[in-house]
Amino acid sequence: MSGLLLIPLLAGSLFGAADRAATPCLGSAGAWCRGAVVEVAGPASTSVWKFTRTQGAKDGESFAAIMKTADTTQSDPDFAGLIVRCAPKGKVDVLVALIRPFPPRSRPKVTIAASGGGTLTFDASMAAAGAAVLLPDEVSAFAAGKWQTTASLSVVVREGDSEIKGMVALNGLREAYHSLLANCGQ
Repeated sequence: MSGLLLIPLLAGSLFGAADRAATPCLGSAGAWCRGAVVEVAGPASTSVWKFTRTQGAKDGESFAAIMKTADTTQSDPDFAGLIVRCAPKGKVDVLVALIRPFPPRSRPKVTIAASGGGTLTFDASMAAAGAAVLLPDEVSAFAAGKWQTTASLSVVVREGDSEIKGMVALNGLREAYHSLLANCGQ
């Protein structure tokens, strides 16, 4: 299964069953709708962030997320990409999507290096039955700011003796992030 298909499937598992009905594209200037997916396109195909809205467990509950697949030429086969999602109470979560899951109770260490400089290491937790690594709340501030002017991120996820490395290009993040925020809470 390609990374382009896997991340939307992971998003569905993070939020519940995918909403197959047409999704309004509120606040998605520069984007077009295709069912539950909005593609925010930029100058190159590597700038495509996928927008999804999935149905939550409760009636009328839905969640929005933007996702970017890994640069497969610079990533391990088990690294799928990056997910930024709306969270309850106005929060935004950042997750690393994996193809090979870790045990659900794992507490991996995640090291993120921005292409413009700066490396940080975080203690993380697992989501989506171990297929996604939920980064701490402080990481969402980077997605809202500094990462929007950063070309790419290098990510290393370590759990025990296992290590998964990946690279994600961030071009187009500013537009995709603003589209996400416009759709949070709807």
